[in-house]
Amino acid sequence: MGALRLEGKFAIVTGAGNGIGAAIAEVLAAAGAGVCCADLDEAAAMATAEAIVAAGGFGFAQAVDVGDGNSAQHAVAAAVARFGALHILVNNAAVFPRKATVVELAEAEWTRALSVNIGGAFHMSRQAIPHIKAAGGGSIIHMASQMARVGSAGDAAYCASKAALLGLAKAMALDHAKDGIRVNTLSPGGIATRQMKIEFGDLETAERDWGRAMHPIRRLGRPEEIARAALFLASEESSFMTGADLLIDGGYTAQ
Repeated sequence: MGALRLEGKFAIVTGAGNGIGAAIAEVLAAAGAGVCCADLDEAAAMATAEAIVAAGGFGFAQAVDVGDGNSAQHAVAAAVARFGALHILVNNAAVFPRKATVVELAEAEWTRALSVNIGGAFHMSRQAIPHIKAAGGGSIIHMASQMARVGSAGDAAYCASKAALLGLAKAMALDHAKDGIRVNTLSPGGIATRQMKIEFGDLETAERDWGRAMHPIRRLGRPEEIARAALFLASEESSFMTGADLLIDGGYTAQ
């Protein structure tokens, strides 16, 4: 297998303003794809797009609230207007509810988690699929989590929303195989991102208490490791893969 290339392909990556989403956008662009860097934080999306352009790639920023159907429609339309076609959709945008049981979690917190984490994949896919079909097919990637397979105390909303993505991908894979569209999930373990820093206070603590303590590989993953997996799923090297979950979790779920 040679270098994975995406020349002539156009992609939307949601949650592209930082962390895993930014890494995916940059890796897809480095492989030759034009990338719409979509994020609720338009300034952060702009920073990712500027990094892509500075590296010689083709990227632009687009504000989107994936939990809102009208916003998703506008974002996809903007990408297609800019690119002229669409081949790849990475549904990476997510919210991380506070630690709470279902008794403690406010209804609004539960609703927002599901509206973004699973609803966002629905809204973006619903708008993107006709364009990907018209382009001759392509790849949709839902960003799930190792928490789609195992439970975590205090994370009912997050676990439920990520597990739902696995089922959504399988059904979509069956519905749209005839359209030349492959649909898979990508499930990272603990990754050294800004969110991890927020949760643990700093990355050193996260590496000790979450990375080394919970992952047999004894470290947190890196955003670029997940981005390379997304490139594989987006490329023709994964052409016989649909309805599957690519688990990149440092052995977390093997225990």
